[in-house]
Amino acid sequence: MRLLRVGIALASLALAACSASHSVARAQGDIGPAASASSMDGDRDIVLAVANPLEPPATHAGSTLIGYTPPASYGAGQRALAVLSDIEKQYGLRERTGWPIKALSVYCVVVETPPGVSRDALLKTLAADQRVSLAQPLQDYTVYSDSTASASQGNPRYNDPYVDLQRGFVETDATKAHQVSQGHGVHVAVIDTGVDPAHPDLQGQISEQRDMVGNDVASADGYHDAHGTEVAGIIAAVGNNHQGIVGIAPASTVSIYRACWYTNDRRSGARCNSFTLAKAMAAVLDTNTRIVNMSLGGPADPLLGKLLAELLKQGRIVVAALPPDGSMAGFPDNTPGVIVVRSGSATQAPPDVLSAPGDDILTTQPGGGYDFTSGSSMATAHVSGILALMLSVSHGLDAASAEQVLESTSTVVNGMRQVNAAAALHALQQTPHR
Repeated sequence: MRLLRVGIALASLALAACSASHSVARAQGDIGPAASASSMDGDRDIVLAVANPLEPPATHAGSTLIGYTPPASYGAGQRALAVLSDIEKQYGLRERTGWPIKALSVYCVVVETPPGVSRDALLKTLAADQRVSLAQPLQDYTVYSDSTASASQGNPRYNDPYVDLQRGFVETDATKAHQVSQGHGVHVAVIDTGVDPAHPDLQGQISEQRDMVGNDVASADGYHDAHGTEVAGIIAAVGNNHQGIVGIAPASTVSIYRACWYTNDRRSGARCNSFTLAKAMAAVLDTNTRIVNMSLGGPADPLLGKLLAELLKQGRIVVAALPPDGSMAGFPDNTPGVIVVRSGSATQAPPDVLSAPGDDILTTQPGGGYDFTSGSSMATAHVSGILALMLSVSHGLDAASAEQVLESTSTVVNGMRQVNAAAALHALQQTPHR
């Protein structure tokens, strides 16, 4: 595979996980000593949840995210802690970490299957236990990107030196779109690896970073937080700052929820698991962010499916990457209402999937550099950026309407239909969704 260096080399990533113990701190919803998510065993560990009731708010019942106010702090109740303690003692379970999930009114933990016990058999037993709200395997997920190389056409409007190499920026008519909107006032949540907030093209663009994995350690070769940095740069890199590139929505801001990390073999991609993704999604539910970028995927998952349904119910626009095999059977693509995106060059894709630039995409890299990368992850970031432009001019836009506009205004580029930012904004100006 070819690789073109523009700045520093591509980075590998590591992240780390939150944890909690049976203590006053945990009962208050705080985090105890960290337990590394990268040390969890996807073949043996179990995600377990018990009821943790939340007092219903006086208002907001049935409300959508527009005008939504997050409720107060939520922790583990004494009853939930007692039930968990009894379950763990009865089945010989060792707890790795735990977290309250307010949106589902449960307290969720990751536990180890005892030595010599079949995980499948234990899961069946736990599922039949009336005290258990959910019991499932701890599953693994990956991000969808790949390093590659190329160059593309130019765009002389900006003083950013690499803008003329930004294939996705050019192909989506972002320059023309920026005459209407640059994403002012729109916030994008990115559930991914970490990001380099000190990158010159990301300074001031990252409003928050939250670590859902813990014990983050850079790899031995110095690579760190590449995938999240790549995605954030495509969405929101600063424009006209005499630095590197321009984001699709340079006036938007991004929150990073670190739920994925790299193993020692960067070629296998960054990985996440059920628990880190659940914690990230629960955290997003506590905000008023409208756009959620998930450039990742894996098997269908009961807990993650419930959280995703809640995000959609509240009016979030969730954008997800199509896996390389084109299957939509797994999380998060299998949930109706999710906007699924493929790279424009992908050969396998269902007809209702959006296409966006995903090959040879120049974007930000940790340490202040730039490099080309490819994959449906990058295509997904382009769509999230365009959605930020759209929400900036049409605040009441919902996911179904947004997807319809993007599909109906897609244009042919190199023989393939792809989303077009300028055309989408023009359509919204004709029929705004306020």
